[in-house]
Amino acid sequence: MQLNSITNQTIALAGVAQAAALVQQLATTGSADASGLEASIGSVLKIDSDSVIDVYGGLSGLKLGLEHLSAQMTGYKINNPDQARYAAALVFLEHQLADRPAMLKTIQTGIIKAQSQSDYFGLLHDNVLANLGDLYHSTISTLQPRIMVNGEQEYLSRPDIVNKIRACLLAGIRSAKLWKQCGGARWKFLFYRKKIQDELKSLLQQV
Repeated sequence: MQLNSITNQTIALAGVAQAAALVQQLATTGSADASGLEASIGSVLKIDSDSVIDVYGGLSGLKLGLEHLSAQMTGYKINNPDQARYAAALVFLEHQLADRPAMLKTIQTGIIKAQSQSDYFGLLHDNVLANLGDLYHSTISTLQPRIMVNGEQEYLSRPDIVNKIRACLLAGIRSAKLWKQCGGARWKFLFYRKKIQDELKSLLQQV
């Protein structure tokens, strides 16, 4: 398997975009795209995987992310400023996290715990989401800059929704790490824009 392909980089980028879209949906409406949420939370628990697309359980689980990434990359005006800000912050925070082996170890331990909870309760059970939410809060949210989520106070004050948002941010970090592992870099995002757009068209036709 060629990891450093434009296809794999685009899939991982769509994972980042999907996490950002889910965060916005949860913060503004209190609910989120069901299959997207399942694929993104599932990606956090897939530590070892045979392929990049397998991390998300297949391409169909990434439909939301592919659509939102495509919308963000079409035209010169930022389509959704909040989502773009979340996505950029996730890539930046993953870069910081890479220099903190102790924090990475803590996250890995927490994910292994969440895996066994998921096997017992089910992937989107409150216990699993609470564990992932706490894990994000105690590790990544201590890094600067913290991601400030915009939304409706009635949703942002609910612990169950906050846990889902934090779990989705953790999924975004997972996708940002995957993007980097596939050879993704900020300069490539700028210079390979057309290639990524073409790849998105092709992937969306397969969903």
